[in-house]
Amino acid sequence: MSRFDPALRVADAVLFEGYVLYPYRASATKNQLRWQFGVLVPPSFTDGGEPTAHQAEVLLEPRDGAVLHVRVRFLHVQARTVQRADGDAFVDVPELVVDGERLVGWDEAVPVEVDATVDAADLLAGEHEVPIRAPAERYEEPVRDAAGATVGRIVRERWPLEGVLRLSAQVLAGPYVVRVRARVENTATPPVASRQEALRHALVAAHTLLAVAGGSFLSLLEPAEWARPIAAVCENTGVWPVLVGGDALVLASPIILYDQPEIAPESPGDLHDGLEIDEILALRTMALTDAEKREARATDPRAAAIVDRVDAMPQEVLDRLHGAIRYLRGGAPDEPRPWWDPGADPTVSPETDAVTVDGVAVARGSRVVLRPRRDRHRCRTDAQDLFLAGRTATVAAVLRTVDDEWHLAVTPDDDPEAAELMAAHGRYLYFAPDEVEPLEVAP
Repeated sequence: MSRFDPALRVADAVLFEGYVLYPYRASATKNQLRWQFGVLVPPSFTDGGEPTAHQAEVLLEPRDGAVLHVRVRFLHVQARTVQRADGDAFVDVPELVVDGERLVGWDEAVPVEVDATVDAADLLAGEHEVPIRAPAERYEEPVRDAAGATVGRIVRERWPLEGVLRLSAQVLAGPYVVRVRARVENTATPPVASRQEALRHALVAAHTLLAVAGGSFLSLLEPAEWARPIAAVCENTGVWPVLVGGDALVLASPIILYDQPEIAPESPGDLHDGLEIDEILALRTMALTDAEKREARATDPRAAAIVDRVDAMPQEVLDRLHGAIRYLRGGAPDEPRPWWDPGADPTVSPETDAVTVDGVAVARGSRVVLRPRRDRHRCRTDAQDLFLAGRTATVAAVLRTVDDEWHLAVTPDDDPEAAELMAAHGRYLYFAPDEVEPLEVAP
């Protein structure tokens, strides 16, 4: 068993997120601009503003003899070209229909992994460089009709990739906490004039896995109080390091995740679109016409697998995707629990409840200044809430969740039409008590 196994299902979902989007056809508008996450382009391409490197910095508490295992994973773009036989030559065509089967051109991708192992003590002594290389390759596959005649061919081609993994470490807190840096750089130098050409030499969906034998990593999202100052100095660019499967494994993901991410056990397989709303995508895939499904199957083997899996999905599997509830409060997850109905709970009254903020009782009708949290290690705020920072609002209700957390439902004071609409629909802006500043003065 590999040290990386506990993270591989999540890492694979990250690797192929956005690979092919619903409705899974090459002709679909959504699939015309591809590869959105973790793209490291060659330095010679400067038009798109995409990075050439990503950097992960994590905190490690090593023990004597600690060994660090690092794996860089990414996709290598592979162009699939369809050609029609024309005498003794072959001509590129958008698609080829052979005995009713469609063949279309498409950019596939091949997963690449680069591993490195280094003693923590050696890493503290100096930077280690690990080369990242993927060679150019070309494959030709003849296409024959039912009579055995060659009517075309499929050409698959990959261009060379070059990069480097730079590993370094620095002691931050006595002998006990080490900051480990894993920087992945694209160092290829091909002449490129467009993003499509740059992608041929890019590391796509690039992410890094770090595992330690003889030590443990500290959470950067929710560090212990003593570790907050040193967690704050970690510089992560292009990736988001999170703990996976305990504290001995970190996934530095180009997609924002929280510590200990998992794939929902109800999910029957990847859908590559949105990390993922399985039930909705499954139902919509079922609704594709037969012609659309044929094109999806011709687009990519992964798209074909999605269509085939959904077509064969039993009703009981689809039912499991609808409204799964793990558990609500305490106890074992498999214990049956009644749903908490706040309307039937006499201890809950959003219109009269109050919470104390800075010594002031905040309740319905209170006016507050919005101060969304900006601490990246604690923040759970939607990015759009940051645009409301400093604006005043009126509290419409004080709400308590099933996890005994309090939230304030507010309406903006400077937009009375929006406030009236929110009140009419019962849908508000929501902030935690420590994200507001009362305008009233504490007695």
